[in-house]
Parts: sequence; structure tokens; C-alpha cells
Amino acid sequence: MATRPLPQHISKQFDKELEDLRSRVMIMGGLVEDLLSKSLNALEQGDIELAETVSTSDYQVNALEVGIDEECTQVLARRQPAAGDLRLVLAVIKTISDLERIGDEIEKIAKMVAYINEKGSPKSYYISVFSMGQHVQQMLHEALDVFARMDSQKAVEVAAEDERIDKEYSAILRQLITYMMEDPRSITNVLDVVWAVRALERIGDHANNICENVIYLVEGKDVRHTSIEDIRNEISTDT
Repeated sequence: MATRPLPQHISKQFDKELEDLRSRVMIMGGLVEDLLSKSLNALEQGDIELAETVSTSDYQVNALEVGIDEECTQVLARRQPAAGDLRLVLAVIKTISDLERIGDEIEKIAKMVAYINEKGSPKSYYISVFSMGQHVQQMLHEALDVFARMDSQKAVEVAAEDERIDKEYSAILRQLITYMMEDPRSITNVLDVVWAVRALERIGDHANNICENVIYLVEGKDVRHTSIEDIRNEISTDT
């Protein structure tokens, strides 16, 4: 298992700053996970009040991103980190950006829940969204776990889940298009569901990005736009 423990420095304060960065990312990740869980519960239960609570909570995610980003800037200016330390700070900056964007997608889902329930859309329109939502939720949890453990090999396996989510997304879209073709009156309601499904697919993409950030941090390799099989081969060759 390829993992990267935080390095020890002569300056204990520097060690503390790096550990604090990682800890704050996990706090932000935990908040995002909680909001995603609540948005999916609101969808399943038709809970408009819960959906509205989620849709107005994105400011908390944004505030964490701004605070952590500022802390990263200060570390870069004060410590001028190099090698693995620099990769850690850059990985944190990229990861909080992905988490902030996940927060935006969760807000979209919550707003769609309110629209769907206000219009009284049939549950058959979005029943298949639940299983996809659970899959996306699990992928996000595992992506944050590999970040916490800095496990590059596990990160590759988690990133591979994005292909399954993409397939689920395509299958659900085909089903929703069928509904619209069979009953043109359903188009407006079905499009609301399409936006929610699209948001889930994007969350999967951002979870994939977090895994790529871990691989960059541990292996020192930028694997963006690289196939999962090529990443596996490259990492196994080097380890």
C-alpha cells in the first residue's frame, strides 16, 4: 500500500501547520458529506424543509474554502515549502476547490427537491436516482478516506468508480428521455430530475479529482486525463 506519512521537520510549528491543513480539509469534507446525505434524504422523503436547510448551508462550505485557502497562502509565503511539502499544500488547495464545487452541486440537488415536490412529480421519475446517489455518496466518502490516509493505490481503485457512476448516469438519462417521449406533458418535471442527476454525476467527477490529488501528493505524478489502467500500470511499476 503506497501511503505517505506527513514528514517531520526541525520546526515543530511547521509540522503543526501542515497537520492543521489536512485536518481542516477533513472537517470541510465531513460537512460536505453531511450535506449530501441530507439532500438525498430530502429527495427520498420529499422533505422540502430539509431541502431548504441544505440549500441555504452552502455558505459554510464556502467559508471553509476561503479560510483554508488563506492558510495555504500563508504557509507558502512563510515556509516556502519544496518537494513533498509543496505537493501537500497544492493538493490541499485543489481538494478544497473540488469540495466547494461539490457543495454547489449539492445545493442544486436540494433546490430540485423543492421544485419536484412543489409540482407533485411522480416518484417514478426519480426512484432510480436514489441508488446512484448512494453510490456517489460512498465514492465521496472513500475519496476523503484515501486523502486522510494518503493512500495512492486505494485512490486509483476509488477513482475507477467514476466509470460506473457515468454508466448509471447514462442509463438514468435514457430512462428519463423515454418518460418525456411517452408523455410530453412530463417534460418540465422530468427536466428537474435531469438537473439533479447531472449534479450527482458531477459530484462523482470531483470525488475522482480528489483521488487524483492524492496520487499527485504521494507519487509526485500528475495523472489528470490519464486512463485508470495507465495509472495502475504506472504506479505498480514505480512501487
